[in-house]
Amino acid sequence: MKIKCPKCKETAELTPDFSFVTCTKCDFDMTYGEYVKFVAHNDLAYADILGDYTGSTEGETAGSLDDWDD
Repeated sequence: MKIKCPKCKETAELTPDFSFVTCTKCDFDMTYGEYVKFVAHNDLAYADILGDYTGSTEGETAGSLDDWDD
C-alpha cells in the first residue's frame, strides 16, 4: 500500500501485513507502530486525533502522546 513518507513527503510503501513502512527515496524504514508514533509526534493534527483514543471519560482529558509510548 502506498502512503506518504513522514520524512521526505514522497511515496512510501506499507507492507501488506502492516508491519513495516519503507521509503526508497530517503531510506526511511521502521515498523508500522514506530511510524504511527513518529507521525503523531511530528504532526499536531495526528497527535490530536490519537489523543481521542487514549480512553477518555467525561470530565477528564484524553491523555497525551506519552500514553501511546508505553
